[in-house]
Amino acid sequence: MSIAHADYIAGIAKGLAVLESFDTARQRLNATLAAQRAGLTRAAARRHLLTLAHLGYLETDGSWFWLSPKVLRFSGSYLASARLPRAVQPTLNRLAAQAGEAFSVVVRDGDEVVIVARSGHTRLLAYGLHLGARLPAHATSTGRVLLAAMGKAAFTHWMKGRELARLTSHTLTDPKKFRALIDEVRSRDYAVARDEHELGVHALAVPLRDMRGHVVAAINVVAAPERLGSETTQKDLISLLMDAARELRPLL
Repeated sequence: MSIAHADYIAGIAKGLAVLESFDTARQRLNATLAAQRAGLTRAAARRHLLTLAHLGYLETDGSWFWLSPKVLRFSGSYLASARLPRAVQPTLNRLAAQAGEAFSVVVRDGDEVVIVARSGHTRLLAYGLHLGARLPAHATSTGRVLLAAMGKAAFTHWMKGRELARLTSHTLTDPKKFRALIDEVRSRDYAVARDEHELGVHALAVPLRDMRGHVVAAINVVAAPERLGSETTQKDLISLLMDAARELRPLL
């Protein structure tokens, strides 16, 4: 969404940039690190850190700052009020009970995907695959499905000048091969990712479309390598995901 310059409040944008500077790689920041990550001067970053701490969104020991539980108000309000998580949760629970695996629904946010709903099954709970987790789009099955849904022109623009980060020794980082892979995902309407985001994690994903045919999210299953190593099991899980996607379409 674009707005007029007169309507843009730079202070809010800078404060949010400071909050977004905290992640799993940097759970604690001082003013210098926050400034580098948020693109601010050290003095400006310090003021924002102190203000956010005063408001209760950060905790501090006087030098270092870290997120407080109060930031969960934003995600909690979204999960409680957004239509998508509430619509898909019963289906995810049923799939987990039926297949004995972990299922998630994911949306794309720029270069990342965000888990907005997941089943309660925990036989394979990989690191970072919790509700609200943000994962790199290029190295995940759901991310590849959502990138394929962008269309060729939009995906070409997304790829322009981009370096694909290597997360494991199996992560596909060659731009030419990655473009070919996304074309393949677009053609077959599902994606597979093996050991690319995290070693030992194999996943399958298909798109979730609304009644107009627009892709609004992706649904995936995360299974142990020995399960997805079986061609028969993989076909069964893809069929299960596609059936679920058709079932959810009227609700989206």
